[in-house]
Amino acid sequence: MATSTEKLARLLQLASPALPVGAYSYSGGIEAAIEAGAVKDAESAQCWIGDVLEHVVARMEAPVFLRLCAADADIARWNELFLASRETAELRAETVQMGYSLNRLLSDLGIESIRLEEPAFPTVFARAARTWGIEPRQALVAYLWAWLENQVMAALKAVPLGQTEGQKMLLSLGEKLPKIVEDAFRAQDQDLGNFAPGLALASARHETQYSRLFRS
Repeated sequence: MATSTEKLARLLQLASPALPVGAYSYSGGIEAAIEAGAVKDAESAQCWIGDVLEHVVARMEAPVFLRLCAADADIARWNELFLASRETAELRAETVQMGYSLNRLLSDLGIESIRLEEPAFPTVFARAARTWGIEPRQALVAYLWAWLENQVMAALKAVPLGQTEGQKMLLSLGEKLPKIVEDAFRAQDQDLGNFAPGLALASARHETQYSRLFRS
């Protein structure tokens, strides 16, 4: 049985930007928002990232992740639902590629890989957390933090912004995570939703954007 300190180390490993899943190559739509002029400075970047966090990730990704953490989870069902919630080819490819990479890594680390044709990233992340005995709330905080940090890093590179501005964004937006986690725990199946037309349009436009740094 792993100690609490060992579990914390494993949790930090999963949330680390050094995790070799290719997250750095994706912006999750923020690069298209920058191209369109919706994101142009630290204030607008924080607004965009915060809106996606609260209105998209918190309402669909977070509660699905918690369901995937359950010992009796119907992994195939929730994985399929999450993939169906990705509104563009880029957003779907992002989670599939990252899920594939993490699935291979876990196999190399001695964890049984998920036997699905296209495991999504949250599906594989939840498998690692469950295998290492990490409490679901803590696992979700780490998952959300990894997403948030990647979004801020994308903004730093593409706007561009300074490192201090990025840390201020992380500090402010990170304060939202505890409530998002608790709301995700209370969410019923009928509450799940991923209606974000602005993000979907930005992502779709990014697929044909002339010049890009990121794959989404």
